Amino acid sequence: MTEHATRNSAPYRGRIAPSPTGYLHLGHARTFGMAQQRALEHGGSVILRNDDLDRDRCKPDFVQAMYEDLRWFGFDWSEGPDCGGPFAPYNQSERMAHYWAMLTKLIELGAIYPCTCSRKDIQAAATAPHAADDESIYPGTCRRNRKSDIANRKSSWRFHVPDGDIISFTDANLGLQQFIAGKDFGDFLVWRHDDVPAYQLACVADDAAMQITEVVRGADLLVSTARQLLLYRALNLPAPSFYHCPLMTDGQGIRLAKRHDALSLQRMRDEGRSPEEIRTGW
Repeated sequence: MTEHATRNSAPYRGRIAPSPTGYLHLGHARTFGMAQQRALEHGGSVILRNDDLDRDRCKPDFVQAMYEDLRWFGFDWSEGPDCGGPFAPYNQSERMAHYWAMLTKLIELGAIYPCTCSRKDIQAAATAPHAADDESIYPGTCRRNRKSDIANRKSSWRFHVPDGDIISFTDANLGLQQFIAGKDFGDFLVWRHDDVPAYQLACVADDAAMQITEVVRGADLLVSTARQLLLYRALNLPAPSFYHCPLMTDGQGIRLAKRHDALSLQRMRDEGRSPEEIRTGW
């Protein structure tokens, strides 16, 4: 069973990390509200990070709307893209050097391998069931690859999970969580074939560099936490604590997403609803 060192003795540092790929909705507001509440309870601070690595979907208009919606709703942060701080820059698109350094370290450790499989290849594999978060479990096709074996071929990088290892952590909201590597999730992407760091690597690199002590986020990312804990262990980095919030759903029980424009903070603000009214409603 995997054990993890944490930053428990450090001053509390939380974060909110929206991606400007659409307008923020009620689910974001509730999760970010919990992050702010946790920081207040612990006498700590909240950092704003702009997770803008998706080149195709991140738009300047969404960045501006993000700031407006967060301030309107009453959120406050002590460090961020708009105000700076000791761990700047706070836009992920400006932090590529940090991600390259982490990727290089993982290569040196032999913890990752190059993969030439497409998403279609993985989904077509008969032995590739779905992980607990609906991501197909990679069947290990390229595990023996070396970079020299696939010269001049488009490839990504995957983390080689220790099959059968139980990844265990105590969530501050949901209690003990356990996932089995190779069963609940498989070898996961850390670097995409289009030369962009995958979510797992970018998240770990930034949370570690910014000395985040607790990550507050949605319960849909529980399995991602198990993946990220393996990265912290491989890199010998202290992991933050975690607090996973229940997901907010619409009237049909479907998880809120940025396509739910009617439930976006911008739409509600335009309709004249107040943050206090919205908080009471949820």
